[in-house]
Formats: sequence, C-alpha cells, structure tokens
Amino acid sequence: MAEDRTASEIPVLQLAGVRKTFGSFDAVAGIDIKIREGEFVTIVGPSEAGKAALLVIDVQNTYLENRAPEWAPFCARMTGTVIPNIRRLIDAFWDRRLDVIFARIACLLPDGRDRSLSQRKPGWNNLLLPAEAHASQIVPALAPRAEEIVLTKTTDSALTETNLRLILTNLGLTHVICTGIFTDQCVSSTVRSLADESFDVLLIDDATAAGTEALHERELEVLNMIYCTVMTTGDLIGFLPGAGPESA
Repeated sequence: MAEDRTASEIPVLQLAGVRKTFGSFDAVAGIDIKIREGEFVTIVGPSEAGKAALLVIDVQNTYLENRAPEWAPFCARMTGTVIPNIRRLIDAFWDRRLDVIFARIACLLPDGRDRSLSQRKPGWNNLLLPAEAHASQIVPALAPRAEEIVLTKTTDSALTETNLRLILTNLGLTHVICTGIFTDQCVSSTVRSLADESFDVLLIDDATAAGTEALHERELEVLNMIYCTVMTTGDLIGFLPGAGPESA
C-alpha cells in the first residue's frame, strides 16, 4: 500500500463478506464506511505499523487431539482454515517486525488448585491443563519463537489473570488483532476486555473458531462494530504496510 494514498482511495474493507455474514454496515446507525475505512488505514498503515500486535488465543494441543466424533467439523475448520491462516498472519507480522503474542490456558499447580472458578466447576469449561503438560502447549504448527511472549492464564480473558495490558502499554501498542479459540468464550472475553481497556481491536473471522459454525457466526455478529471490527485474513494482510502478492 503506497504511503501517499488517501483513505478515500483505499478499497472499502471486505464489504461483501461482512454483509453476507453479519449484515450491512449501511443498516448500522451512525456508521460511515469511509470513516471506518480511514480509521483502519490509520490503524495498520505505514505511519502506525508499530502500534499493532497479533494475539493468538488458546490454540493448544488439547483441543485438537483425541476429540470425540462430534468435534470433527471443528477440527476440520481448525486444521484446514484457522491454523493455516494464523500461520499466515504470524509470518506476515514477523516479516514486518510487528509483535506476536500468545495466550494459553494452563495451571501452575499440578492439581489445578490455582484455576479460576469457571475452569474448576463441572461443565464444558472444566479444564485441568498443567503448564508443563503436552496438552497445554501451543500446537506445533504455530509453535512460538523464543522472541515471542507467551502468557499463561486460567481465565477466559487474556487480560484478567495476566499482565497483557501492561505489556501492550509498555510496548507502545494500541491496536490488537485477535485470533484463536473459542470465538464465543476466550476470544470474546478477550476482545471485550481489550475494548474496555481502550485498545482498538480487530477480530479475524477465518482465523477463529467456536464449537459450531453457528456459535462462531453468532458471536461475530454480536461483537462486530461494537467491541471490534471483524475482518478476514486476506483483508488484514492486504492493509498491512508492505503488503505484496500474498494478500491477494
């Protein structure tokens, strides 16, 4: 993207996809597409490149190994779409020397006594993932480099139990691109927490997943244009400084 292009000359952000899944921007009172477009150019344009970070949430071995048959659609989306797109984003951020941060669910004590109540109560969210266990590690396809920050949490939001907010502030970061799982749980909680802390948040549709496609799309519909701006991987990469043929 050339630095001398004005916001009005930049193509409108992923309107076809957004309208298809989440309804028309035109129907949202008070939203001017050109203003939103211009704001996003500021977010990741050449003059603001250093203010954006990629956050990868909870893409861990436990969610992809030894799953029951009913999880086959989720696993297929993860291996065929979500993980490859997160890999693309990580590489794109590294190529541009932008920060990549990981968050993962893991307890510090082997018996999990340090877990939050939501992860100790009986139910779907009940997890026992000791920090050193194989199940709690980030999946090999996205394995963090030594230079990348990995935060450990036993809460849904990546801000609640970690020093993520302080890290973002210390690094001078004001905009966070969220990816990972699950859209309606840890991703949503993190997006809302970041928005409440006055960070500008982008959420990548095809780099996130929920237990079902219906849950995924419903949560994006709720979050979009309130707590974050929903985009696709290709659209985001296309707006990063120095974007090349990969973004096409």
